[in-house]
Formats: sequence, C-alpha cells, structure tokens
Amino acid sequence: MSGITTLCFAGSYAVALGLELARLGWRGRARGVLAIGFAVAGIVAETLYLGYRAAMAESVPLSSAYEWFLLAAWGLVAVYLYLSLFHPAAASGVFILPLALALVAAAQYASKKPFPQSPATQVWGAIHGAFLVLGAVAVIFGFVAGVMYLLQSSRLKRLSQSHRQGGQSPFFPTTIAAMVPAKKGTVPGLRLPSLEWLERANGRAILISVLMTGAGLVSGIVINLINHWHQRDELPWTDPIVWESAGLFGWLLAAALFNALYRPARRGRKVAYLTVASFVFLAIFLAAQLFNRSEHDGKYEVRSTKYETGDEGKYEVRSTKYESGNYAASGRALS
Repeated sequence: MSGITTLCFAGSYAVALGLELARLGWRGRARGVLAIGFAVAGIVAETLYLGYRAAMAESVPLSSAYEWFLLAAWGLVAVYLYLSLFHPAAASGVFILPLALALVAAAQYASKKPFPQSPATQVWGAIHGAFLVLGAVAVIFGFVAGVMYLLQSSRLKRLSQSHRQGGQSPFFPTTIAAMVPAKKGTVPGLRLPSLEWLERANGRAILISVLMTGAGLVSGIVINLINHWHQRDELPWTDPIVWESAGLFGWLLAAALFNALYRPARRGRKVAYLTVASFVFLAIFLAAQLFNRSEHDGKYEVRSTKYETGDEGKYEVRSTKYESGNYAASGRALS
C-alpha cells in the first residue's frame, strides 16, 4: 500500500480524461470502457492510498487539509463514474475530470498536519469534514451542470437560428436529429444531457450544497464550543476560516432562497448562473485556505511544560503551553 502515490491515481484520471476528450473522433464502445476502466483503477488506488494514510495516522485519520482535497477529488470521480454508467452518451467526464485533477494538484500545496482535535471532538470533527466535502462536491457538480446547460442552450439557440434562416451552421447540424451520430462518419460536437435534466441537476445541486455546507458549519461551531468548554485548542471566532466559511454558506443560502422563492430563477439560464457563481465563491474559499495562515491548520508545537510531583510518585501537568502563530492556549492534565 505504501508504494501508491498521488501520481498513480492522478495519472489514471488523466488518461481517463484523454479518452473522454477523444469522443470527438473516437465514438466506439471500447473508448468508453477504457475511460471507465482507468477511472475505476484511479479511484481504487486513491482509496487504498487514503486507507493507508488513515491506518498509519497517529491522530485522527484523514483530518488534514491535504486529505480533504483528495477526498473531494475522490467524490468527483465517483460522480463521474455514476454518470458514465447511467448516462454514457453525455460527455460529463470532459468537465468533471479536470476539476478532480485540479483538486489533486491543489492537495500538493495543502498542509498535511491534522487539524487539532481532542477526544471529545473527534466524532464531531469527522462529521464536520464529511459534510464540508459533500458540500464542495455538490457545488462543483452544480458548476459542471451549469456550464453544460449554458453550452447546450447556446448550441440549440444557434441551431434554431440556422434552421430558421434555411442555412447550415459551420459548427452545428441543421436538425436536432443530426446531432445524434446515426451513421459512421458523423462527427458532431460533444453530446450533452438535455436541458431539462441539466436544469433539475442545477436545482438539486444548489439545495444539497447549502444543506451540506450548513451542516458542516454548524458542526464546526459545535467543535469550537466543546473546545471552549474544555479550554483547549479553541479557534478564535475572528479567525479567517470562520468568516470565509460563513461567507460561503451565506452565499449558498442566498442562492438557494432566491431559487426557491423566485419562480423564474428555477428555470433557464438563471439557475445555471447561480451554480457557476457558487463555484466562484468556493474557488475563492479554497484558494484562501491554501495561501492564508489560519489557526485551523493544526500547526501547534509544545513550547513549555511544567510538571509537579505529588504523593506516591504521581505527577500532575500544571501547565502546557501551545503556540501557533500569534495564538497561545493552556491546559491541564493528570497522568
């Protein structure tokens, strides 16, 4: 297991992406089987890699920013495999796999140190991380569905204009039926799902993303309250990641309410624009995590410890000081 590296599954995803891009000139069944095969090989390798890291972790497993990015990439590839099996004609991999590779690449710049957690917050920490991963995957999938909707809408609009003018577009055939390759030698553009399916996918992505991100934010607040109660590893409410997370959730909540209360926003390009804008907010949030210093990163080091000996050889740790940037905390423990 230890011989597996990120290059193994990233390479498999890259080959699968290349096979997806080959749709333009190679429409045989073998291409689809090979693309799914490489994606499956990649996700199995990534699962084994993450499983090995979890087994070898000295603290809470899979609790670093590095592993969070890899889990999000794993989730995207799982979505791609689902769509490839149940909607094989759609070129979803052309849009999903580059984003999965981008997350793997971003992981190389993320911290590998686990987030600081006490035994009281380990369960809540797992819930917190899982919901945030699911929320990020939902936002990214919504972005993919939104981009495909805009492309498909633009394609059909041009097709309709060309048909009304009685001419043939140099890029699109003159009839809807001609978009489906019925004969060998037909080379239309990438096939995309119907506008109705993409519209439903966008709406569901908005709802799921706000629910998952909201649950992740609430569980993070619970963790901080528990740490405050036990007076250990408390994250200041003024920390950048707190405000960035609240800002991201605020946008997603506003988008979900707008989509739910304003009926025209549920159809057409408006819902696609909402999911694309949500992805922009998520991208800014993730970039901030990579380049901004936060006390959420888990970079704590023991600077000083004072011991006092009691009766019968027992001792008590009277004070332990931790430092991370400008933050210091103290705690008590009995041996």
